[in-house]
Amino acid sequence: MNLEEITLLCRQATEELINIAKLSPGDLLVVGCSSSEVLGERIGTNSSTDVAGAILEGILPVCREHEIFLAAQCCEHLNRALILERQAALARGLELVNVVPQPKAGGSFVTAFYNACQKPAAVEHIRAQAGMDIGDTLIGMHLADVAVPVRLSMRRIGQANLVCARTRPKFIGGQRAHYDQQLL
Repeated sequence: MNLEEITLLCRQATEELINIAKLSPGDLLVVGCSSSEVLGERIGTNSSTDVAGAILEGILPVCREHEIFLAAQCCEHLNRALILERQAALARGLELVNVVPQPKAGGSFVTAFYNACQKPAAVEHIRAQAGMDIGDTLIGMHLADVAVPVRLSMRRIGQANLVCARTRPKFIGGQRAHYDQQLL
């Protein structure tokens, strides 16, 4: 698979996820990505800035078109911290931490995103409304409490597994409770 195909798949996956998850302007989309897995290698073993750039080129413009804030998850060497635009972090009252990701400490995708941000910020925790996991990077810890699997038209980006989720509000009450179907 060439870089253009990776970009197109990522664009399509992002569009599908935003539509299925019914994301609204200002929502957060967390993305974890292993460029090594996209290339068919074990996570963390063959980081590629070219592949990461192609993935970002597919995801970021779609997020910006829909006014969705992208949060890129770092690898476990940075404790799965996240990079996002500073304005999104501050608007949510998130505590900033100090780290600048690198391809071998954070990951190539998050490094590419950091460099593409107007004012990047690092945080340790978010509660995103949707997530995209490219290559089994384990993004679940950064989703709101009730995550629901989302099946897209594709299951892989390159050789990497693609797993997506949306979130919904918790059901509270009991058998007498009624729920707003638009929030599901």
